[in-house]
Amino acid sequence: MTYWLNLFTGTTWAEFQRAGANLSGFRERNWARASKIKPGDIFLCYLVGVSRWVGLLEIQSERFRDESRVYAEELFPVRFRVKPLVMLTPEHGVPMSDLKGKLSYYPATLKGASWSGHVRNSPTRYSDADGDAIIAAVRAAAAHPVPRPVDVKQLRRSANLYKVKVKAPEGEIERVVSIPPADDRDDSAVIAPGETDGPTHTQIQWQLLDLGSKMGLEVWAPRRDRGRTWNEQCVTDVPRLRDRLPTQFDENTNRTIEEIDVLWLQGQTIVAAFEVEHSTSIFSGLLRMSDLLTMQPNITIKLYIVGPDERYAKFESEVARPTFAARTRPLHSLCRFLPYSKLCDRLAEAKNVIRFLSPEFLDEIAELYDPEGEVDE
Repeated sequence: MTYWLNLFTGTTWAEFQRAGANLSGFRERNWARASKIKPGDIFLCYLVGVSRWVGLLEIQSERFRDESRVYAEELFPVRFRVKPLVMLTPEHGVPMSDLKGKLSYYPATLKGASWSGHVRNSPTRYSDADGDAIIAAVRAAAAHPVPRPVDVKQLRRSANLYKVKVKAPEGEIERVVSIPPADDRDDSAVIAPGETDGPTHTQIQWQLLDLGSKMGLEVWAPRRDRGRTWNEQCVTDVPRLRDRLPTQFDENTNRTIEEIDVLWLQGQTIVAAFEVEHSTSIFSGLLRMSDLLTMQPNITIKLYIVGPDERYAKFESEVARPTFAARTRPLHSLCRFLPYSKLCDRLAEAKNVIRFLSPEFLDEIAELYDPEGEVDE
C-alpha cells in the first residue's frame, strides 16, 4: 500500500461527493505519473485554500481516461475508481497546523509555512510515516469531530489558471494566465501580528546589500531606506553603497529603478534587482519590475521577489496575471521568488566564502514559476 496526495478545492470536493464519491481525477499531464498508482493505495485528500485534510480514499482501479463531466471548472480526465474510507466537511477537516511535529516536512521547529511546497502538486507520493500520521489524524477527526470556522472566500476559490489569447507586441498569442478573484486580498495576513522572531524587511534588505558588497559589486538602496538599522548596522554604512545610479537611463527609468529595494551593480550595469515584500503587496513589486522591463526592453537583469516562504503562493497567482504574461518575455520567465529561509540558510553556509561567489548562485535557491505546467494541454 502506498500513500498519494490528492488535492481538492472546496468546490471540487463538493462536486466529487455530489457525483457519488467514486471517481477521482487528475489533469492529463499526470497520465505517466498515475501509472504508479495501484489498487489498494490510499489517496490523502487535502483542501487547498483552507489548508485542511478532509478525506481518505481507497483506490479501486488502475488509471483510465474518462471525459465524463464531474467537475465544472476542469475535466481532470485521468481517473481512478475509489472507495471513501473517511470524508469530512471542510469545517471538520484536520488543519495542517495540527500536524506540526508529526510530518517529515513540518517539524516542530519550523517557522512560517515552508511546508506548503509539499502540498502543491498531486498526485504526489508520501512516505509511509507521513501517510500514517495523516490517516491517524483524519480518523481521529471523524471519531471526535471538532467544528472550526473556514474562510468562505478561500473555500470557494478556483484554481484561477486559464488559457487565454492575449495581445502582445508580436500579435495575438496563447498564454496561461492567473486571474485571481476581484476581491482576492493580499496575503500579508499570514504573517501573524507580533511574530517578530523571524527575519524582518530591514534585515533581509541589509543582508542583500551586504552580500552584494562582499561579492565585489556596488549596491543601491532607496534613499528613504538608508537610515534604517538592523543588528546595530545602518543601511547607509554598507560598503560600496552608491550615491547615484548609472546615467545611461532616462529620467523616468531612473525614477522606477531608484525605488527598488536592492540593486547590485557592476560599473554602469545593473546585475540584479530585488524587491523585498515582507508584508506589502507582491503585485506592486512585480509591477515595478515590469515597468522597468517595459521602459528598457533590451536590458538583461536578474529579477527577484524576496519574501517569507509562505508568500510563494501569492507570488504564483500574481506573476502570471495577464498584464505580466502578455509581455514578449513573460515576467514569470524572468522574475524568481527567493524565500527568506533559503536565503538565510545559504548565507550562513557560505559566510566564509562569500567573496568567491558570483550573483548566479542565487538562482540555485530562487524559484521560477511556470503556469504552463499547471493546465492541461
